[in-house]
Amino acid sequence: MSIIDNYLKIKEQINMALDNSRVKPRNVSLIVVTKGRSIEEINEIINQKHYLLGENRVQELREKYPQLPSQVEWHLIGHLQRNKVKYITDKVKLIHSLESFSLAQEINKRMESLQKTMECLVQVNIAGEASKFGLSKEETLPFIKEVAGSLPWVKIKGLMNIAPEVENPEEVRPYFREMYQLFNQIKEANIPNVEMAELSMGMTNDFQVAIEEGATMVRVGSAIFGPRY
Repeated sequence: MSIIDNYLKIKEQINMALDNSRVKPRNVSLIVVTKGRSIEEINEIINQKHYLLGENRVQELREKYPQLPSQVEWHLIGHLQRNKVKYITDKVKLIHSLESFSLAQEINKRMESLQKTMECLVQVNIAGEASKFGLSKEETLPFIKEVAGSLPWVKIKGLMNIAPEVENPEEVRPYFREMYQLFNQIKEANIPNVEMAELSMGMTNDFQVAIEEGATMVRVGSAIFGPRY
């Protein structure tokens, strides 16, 4: 199948998962992940009037940014090191991977110099995997309160999660359900300067289950472009 066929199939699967979701009504945004992809491949998606793209690596984002139309809305979805923040503050709409106060401080400092806020999602390691970044479930609410109360140029917009890699996506359903519960708990806390609007969870192998459990954003790359070589 072509990239366009795959893209249209994913859009259809998103709508089917929404129909099956326990959480209604809502929209789900598809973030097309461009890691390791050529400008030619990405342009096939842009030609479908799809401008929401996600990049894992700062260096790749910097290289692709000037080569693609200004309508593209970039999200940084991979791990972000403090020394790389300065390269993306004028390029991305949303950072999905805020997971330390020191990173939040660096983002705040850089955005203050630009006199505009940066929207961020807090990365939660709900499964407690040693191989993944992110806060524990217990750390998340206090962290958000600390950031919102002291760093005015960082705007927390929700949560992000990367589920464990498993063959059967049903195995990670409990983690997605737990993320949705945490998302609602924080939303109900009504923290000033926090807008719990987005729950970014679900990737190529498990995005349908994530949508059924409440995701508002899914991050899909290889199911659209095919395997990376």
